This record gives sequence, C-alpha cells and structure tokens, in this order.
Amino acid sequence: MTMNNRSLGTTGPQVSALGLGCMGMSALYGEADRTESVATVHAALEAGVTLLDTGDFYAMGHNEMLIGEALRTAPAARREQALVSVKFGALRDPDGNWSGYDGRPAAVKNFAAYSLQRLGVDHIDVYRIARVDPDVPIEETVGAIAELVEKGYVRHIGLSEAGAETIRRAAATAPISDLQIEYSLISRGIEDRILPTTRELGIGITAYGVLSRGLISGHFSRDRQLAVTDFRAHSPRFQGENLQHNLNLVEALRKIAEGKGVTVAQTAIAWVLSRGEDIVPLVGARTRERLSEALGALDVTLDEADLSAIEEAVPADAAAGERYPEAQMAHLDSER
Repeated sequence: MTMNNRSLGTTGPQVSALGLGCMGMSALYGEADRTESVATVHAALEAGVTLLDTGDFYAMGHNEMLIGEALRTAPAARREQALVSVKFGALRDPDGNWSGYDGRPAAVKNFAAYSLQRLGVDHIDVYRIARVDPDVPIEETVGAIAELVEKGYVRHIGLSEAGAETIRRAAATAPISDLQIEYSLISRGIEDRILPTTRELGIGITAYGVLSRGLISGHFSRDRQLAVTDFRAHSPRFQGENLQHNLNLVEALRKIAEGKGVTVAQTAIAWVLSRGEDIVPLVGARTRERLSEALGALDVTLDEADLSAIEEAVPADAAAGERYPEAQMAHLDSER
C-alpha cells in the first residue's frame, strides 16, 4: 500500500490519498458497532489516513463524539496527524426528521462551539455547511467561518454540494480549500461545470459516495433486506428495476476487476483516484475488513486500456435513478 499525500486545493492542507468518511458508523446505513467503529478509525490512522470526515448532525452529535473518543484513545502521534472535516447546518428534530438548513452567521458560530466540545479539540481543520442555505447568501455563511479562522477555531474553509456560481461567490469572499461532493463511476455530474470551476480556482475535491453507498462495492445483493432507517431503503437507485439495472453495471465492472485480480470496490475507488491529484476519495468503511479492502485500491494501477474498458462497462449517466429522493435533490445547489 502506498499512501501518497494530496492537497485540498491551493489553500488547503496536505492530506492522505484516501479519507475516512465516518457517517455510517453512527447513522443512515443500519446498525454499527461502536467498538469496531473506534477500532476502524484507529486502523485508518495507523495506515496513514489523515482525513476524518463527519457532520454535527450525524445521529445528532453521536458521530462527533465517536470520533472524539477515537482520537482521545489513539496514540499521540496518530492523534496529531488527524485532520477533521466537519459539516454543519442541517436541522433535525428529536424524531430524527430533517427540517432544512441554517447558514446564518450566528448559527455557524453556535454549531462550531458544540462541535469543538463534542470532538474534544481546540480547532476544526475543515469546516463547511452541509448544504447551501437558500435563504442566506453564501457570502454571509463563508464570512462567518472566516471569522472563526481568524480566531483560530477553524483552519480551513470548505463547501459541500455547491454549484459552480456559488463556488465562485464563496471563493471571492474567503479562501476555499475544497468542495465536498458526490463523485463516483455512476455519479459524474460534477464533470461538466463544477470540476472545471474548482480547478480554475485551485479548490480541491473531497469525493464522497465513491462506492455509491455500497451499490457499486460488489457486496450489495438484490435480495438484501434494509431497515426502514437505512437511507438506501428510500434511495431511488436501490429501488425495483433501478436496482437491477445498477447491479448489472456492477457485474460488468466485476469482470474487469477480476481480470486484474482485484475487487469491484478497489476498482471503483481506483477509478476516482485516477481522475486527478486534486481529488481525495472518502471511503465509508465501518469495519476494519472493509477499510483494508478500500486501502488496497491504492495499489491498483489503471492504464488507458483499463479506463476505456471501465468507461464502456459503466458509461457516464448509465445509472438508473437519482442519487437522492426528490425532496432532498431540491436542496442540492450543485444540481441547479
């Protein structure tokens, strides 16, 4: 395994070639084991992963407290290498329902204060609103984070699921390190306008959903039973004919992976890694076994013949179904 560093844009920090997305350790993908989750974070740090991604609304703070525990119990040298990225702004109620986003400056500072406490840190390495608040100019939200940077509570400013024009406005307000956005073999919408914009402005990409929530991991089966609280139980890509169509794409990808002696997941992650040095894939491993598989992607080399074969097997726009239910798609500035 070769863990080369990549840069989160021209103003961001150096991070490991892969980051660890920790959401699934707390919410939205079924039950997770806390002890195994902490052990997985420790294993990631030991392997050289430096970027840990979370959100203050993942199980209403549970995920931040879990990461805080993992950092507190990690060896000092590993703890010091960790860079924590936090998303904020999503509003929840006690039943777990979603009720919009809040990007007002006072709310930004309020969210940050609670995150610092739950994580047990004196600063957040990358701070970003999870979705652009349509009722608050992005300049005001980013400006509030910039004030936190000036006071030392935040090191770098990020964005999440922002469209090209919003990215430009944000970057004109303060230096932006990176944009976190879904990007995978079957979610390639950023390639037309967003990726050219971030590259023009020197903004990195942290790509989430690189295995499309397990859909293109090679481990998901059509007859898998999902709990009602599992995001995938309501995701269009996991429903009926859409699911069968998408799993057919996975089988086409599996043939290529087997020909190289690697797994489907490793092939899918390696494809994202091949898209550019400015892109850092986030892997959502919840166990040490899945983490180990994901890290194996770092040793997969895709040549031009491989990339052509992958493109033929899984063309752009080949997926059936939107990446979120309709109501959530409406909140994505990146889709406008």
